[in-house]
Amino acid sequence: MNRIAHLFSWILSPILMPTYAMGLCMWITALSILPLSLRWTVVGTVFLLTCIVPALAILLMYWMGIISAPGLNNRGERYIPYAVTMLCYLGAAFYMYRIHAPMWMMMFMVGGAGAAMLSCVVNIWWKISAHAAAMGGLLALVFRIASDGVYVHPVLPWILGGTVLCGILCTSRLLLGCHTFWQVAAGTANGFLWVYLLTMIN
Repeated sequence: MNRIAHLFSWILSPILMPTYAMGLCMWITALSILPLSLRWTVVGTVFLLTCIVPALAILLMYWMGIISAPGLNNRGERYIPYAVTMLCYLGAAFYMYRIHAPMWMMMFMVGGAGAAMLSCVVNIWWKISAHAAAMGGLLALVFRIASDGVYVHPVLPWILGGTVLCGILCTSRLLLGCHTFWQVAAGTANGFLWVYLLTMIN
């Protein structure tokens, strides 16, 4: 069971959520009419900014002995990685601005940065779940796509799938002993509210 929990924790890692989100945006919304090469360029650039760069930074900190494990399970070691993640999200938001992406796509990235900032502050006293926050943000984006009616392919399966995956991820974090119920619940609410409210801005 722990192996499955570890698998879901890696597949649904916070640094992968922006890439999944952009994939959804490019394939289930009206943006799916864009050339395939352009859609892959956007997804690839977001992957570089929000996954590769933070992952390399975390590995570098691990090799330098700044953090004890790449999984960042030690609450006291999360501040610099959170700051790096926040900057990467803002970099992705600036990229969205430069390519004239819809405002809600840019604000998704800003929401991610906001959730990372709040997680960093809360982390001073309490180990809030970053995994749950990222999943909550992705789920909020799907709900906004549905409520704004910008989808051109059925969105209900994605809402249901996202909800189930959120439950699986939070359960995995509990099984691994990384967090308590309230820590994953607070993390989910953190990510969901930042993204849902900010993506309302037009």
